This record gives sequence, C-alpha cells and structure tokens, in this order.
Amino acid sequence: MKKIIALLLACLMIVGMFAGCSKTEKIELLVWGPAEDIAEGAWLRQMCEKFNEAHPEWDITFSYETCGEGDAGTLVTKDPTVAGDIYCLASDQIGTLVSANALSKLGGETAENVKNNNPTNIVNSVTYNGEIYAVPYTNNTWMMFYNKSIFTEDDVKSLDTMLEKGKVAFPLTTSWYFSSFYVAGGGLLFGSDGADAAAGITFGGDAGTAVTEYLVNLVNNPNFVNDASGAGIDGLKNGTIGAMFTGSWDAAGIQEALGENFGVCSLPTINIGGEAKQLKSFAGSKGVGVNPNTKNPEVAVALANFLGSDEAQQAHYDLRNVIPCSTSLQATDAIKADAVAMAEADTIANTSVVQPLIPEMGNYWGPAETMGNAIYNGEVTLDNAAAETEKFNTSLNDSGL
Repeated sequence: MKKIIALLLACLMIVGMFAGCSKTEKIELLVWGPAEDIAEGAWLRQMCEKFNEAHPEWDITFSYETCGEGDAGTLVTKDPTVAGDIYCLASDQIGTLVSANALSKLGGETAENVKNNNPTNIVNSVTYNGEIYAVPYTNNTWMMFYNKSIFTEDDVKSLDTMLEKGKVAFPLTTSWYFSSFYVAGGGLLFGSDGADAAAGITFGGDAGTAVTEYLVNLVNNPNFVNDASGAGIDGLKNGTIGAMFTGSWDAAGIQEALGENFGVCSLPTINIGGEAKQLKSFAGSKGVGVNPNTKNPEVAVALANFLGSDEAQQAHYDLRNVIPCSTSLQATDAIKADAVAMAEADTIANTSVVQPLIPEMGNYWGPAETMGNAIYNGEVTLDNAAAETEKFNTSLNDSGL
C-alpha cells in the first residue's frame, strides 16, 4: 500500500509540473497606431498593458510602430505580411484593405459587441459585404461650429437664414464635404445602403441641377466664404466669420477662440425649390483591425475587442479627448455634458450618410473636387448648370477603376 501511495503522489507531482509548464504562453504582438497613441504612456501602450495583466494565460511582449488611421490603406497594403498584428484604421480604408487580403473578418463575441454597443451608422461604417471588419472606438464625421453672438440656436437650423445674418465658411472645394449638398437634394451614392456598385452615383437630372444652381447662387452670396487654407478657423478667431464646418479635431481651438460664444451642432438645412433639404455629411469611424497574417489570431482579436470596449474608449477620452462612439458611454453624464460629443452623436444619427466602402467610391473624389472648384471659380453658371451637372454625374460613374 505504501508503494502504491508513493507512486500516486509521484504521478500527481508530474501532472502538476506539466500543468505549471503549460499555464502561460509567450506571445509577441506588433501594434500599429497613430504617433500620439503609441508614445510612451499614451493610450495604446496603457491599454495593451492592461490587456496583458487581464490575461495571465498569455505573456505578451508588445512592440509598436507608427501608422495613422487614415494611412492604413496605403501602409498596410504595401506588405501585409510585415504589418502590425493589429492596426488602427479609418473605416473608409476597409474596402481597400479587404481587397488586399490585409484585414480579417470578425465574428463571434467581437462582432456581436460591435453590433450591440454602437449606433447603427457606426456599425454600418465597419460592415463590408455583410461582415464586420473592425472594432470602432470613435466617430469620424464633421459638423457645424458657430459664434453664438452672431447666430441663435434657431438660426443655425437653416444655412440660408444664417447667410442673411453673417458670414459662413464652407469647404466647397473639398470632396469630403462637397457631396452633402447633392445628398440633400436626393442624390445617392451606390444605392440606399452605399453598397450597390451597379446603382452608381445619382447626382444628375433635375434634382442634381437644382443643387448645382443652389451652389452657384451660394458662391455669389457675399456672406459665403470658401474654407480653404484655414480661412474658416482663422475667421472665427478674428471675428470675421460666424460659422464653419469641420470635425471634433478642431474643437479645442475653436472653443478657445470663441469662449462663452462657442456653439456647435449637427448640420443645417438648405432651401431648394422652396423646400428645406437636410445637408448630410459622410459618417465613418476609426477603430482597430486584425491582420489575417498574424501568428496569434485569438490574442489579436481579443485585444481588438478590448480596445473598442467602454473601458478603453473612456480612457481614450480621458487621455486625449477622443470622443467615444459607444452608446452606453454617450449616455453618461460626463459625455452628455460635452457639447461637441453630443453634436457629433447627433450628426452621426440624424444628419449623415455612411461613407461607402466599396472600391467604386474611389472614383468620386477627383470629379467632386473638380466640380467644386468649377462652381467656386465661376466656370459653372446658372445658364450651363444643367449641362455641367450631367457632365459631373457622368464623370462620377466613369468605370475607369
């Protein structure tokens, strides 16, 4: 009996030794993100260490390299095999990254978290061909900032009312903003969901011509200023301009300039044919994607999921004022007290359309910039508006991709 007991104890010790040896797996992960988030003590580094502490089953060594969210489509696709295991991206890069086999489809708990924890337009901004491809952590859109000493809360509901009272700057010659007028007029980019390539862009016809005519009159209005080379923010600071359109990245400078007269809201309407038509910006997001070439997909997906969590988004807001897109965080008292965060959320929900992710969207940018410049420079007039609108619409749908 003593021999049997001794043998059993020896077996138990051996089993314990093997259990101890297999307890922790050593992992190396390369993280790509914006410089301001991967600096010593910055958000990504802090969150990665928290994630490591929360997972004793993995012993993770992190390394970091700089890649801005808007640069992912260019930098990651150069050679996805040497890019980050996870990387930060702007949602408009998703189509390009998927086409290059540089972005993993997300499923299971991670996909469900994205769907359940974010507004509809944010979920749609990371959905491509019906699948989730990134974990969002902030919105990406633009709204309106204004001087409360010039415009009232009622004035800012209508761009035309505002133009009767003071100067308004708008980046008409910048493609990302330009589409808002044609969308207000009923134009669509690739169908109602932005994913129907065959439907093309419908900025032509009588409805499109009416928008072009509105824009011709807009640039001839002495209270209109084309926002180029910083004209808008400079004008707000020196008092020569009463309103401008930009994103949350300019909010701190505008708040400092306007002080107690600082105002921010979602987009106004424009009057076309006697009817109020709603301007709509592009809605997108910034978030985390997983490289399909990673050697540690389970860990990479879990980390991406964590970086989109309420805990991580709150830390991003606390550290760098990056506004969370989480619906639960937007309902907290702290975020509800933030006028910029509330205006951004209102814009995403009510005065925006999701920026299409399909490759055909790449043909929009050049023609839109050309048309914006042609209108601003007086090459498009009321007399030739119909013809120029049709030429514009044709160029948008040129399949030269």
